[in-house]
Amino acid sequence: MGVVYHSHYLVWCEIGRTDHIRASGMPYREMEERGIALAVAEAEIRYKSPARYDDMVRVDTVISAVASRTVTFDYVISNAVSGEALATARTVLVSLNRDHRVVTLPRDVRDLLARDAAGIS
Repeated sequence: MGVVYHSHYLVWCEIGRTDHIRASGMPYREMEERGIALAVAEAEIRYKSPARYDDMVRVDTVISAVASRTVTFDYVISNAVSGEALATARTVLVSLNRDHRVVTLPRDVRDLLARDAAGIS
């Protein structure tokens, strides 16, 4: 059909989320080394316009909420050349320990992500 398969948008969200966490001051790998994993518990996408094969896309990612055990990310996926919005998305991630049990985010991680959500550097 000449359009990007719908599930690729979730992959783009993951890339945007990983880059955003790194830019916040703690690479995701460091979280994992500390025994923290963030697993997607909810995902929602609203498609607006199709991305075409070989289009350059841009993913703007923000943290919109941080709670004791969850982090919510919002995304705008757009055509990098025209700026046209292709989709908006939201994911809610839950904090897990090494045994894959839901746990409270460590205070320093929660504070780091909450500062980002509030727009504080």
